[in-house]
Amino acid sequence: MKDEIINRVASSKLETIDLEDYYPEGQRILFDIKDWLFEGFVLREKNFRTQALEHDWSQYQDSYVALTCSSDAIIPGWAYMLLSIHLEPFTKKTVVGDLEMLETSIYQDILNQLDVTPFKDKPVIIKGCSKKPVPQNAYIMLSNKLKPFAKSIMYGEACSSVPLYKNK
Repeated sequence: MKDEIINRVASSKLETIDLEDYYPEGQRILFDIKDWLFEGFVLREKNFRTQALEHDWSQYQDSYVALTCSSDAIIPGWAYMLLSIHLEPFTKKTVVGDLEMLETSIYQDILNQLDVTPFKDKPVIIKGCSKKPVPQNAYIMLSNKLKPFAKSIMYGEACSSVPLYKNK
């Protein structure tokens, strides 16, 4: 059959990794401590500790939390540590920073555990265009982790991939 369409992608050894497949479920919360500060700028230790003791931390059950301060206040390190100690029994992960930093930290944990040996000497495509908030740093971490193993690394889709690396 001359006119038969052959799917060469399906029959190739090409492996696709979609970081969206590793996206963990759980609410992402940006916890802004600005409202806990006197006039939004001054951290009064006694008041801060009282608020931490009286706060309902159970509302963060199975969530991922990014601790931040949206005002120009100078926040001592112990304040974030104190909040993280209260959050620890409830959250899956707590970081200081914004939501993108939180996602990067989540993916760093996931990619540290990812076994890439099945991709040894194979061409790999890292799928792009995710619907979930996969941070750019996750793509960088994955490509660096794959480099010692993969025959080649590409980005995108099988029909329109961008070559990034080829093992010589």
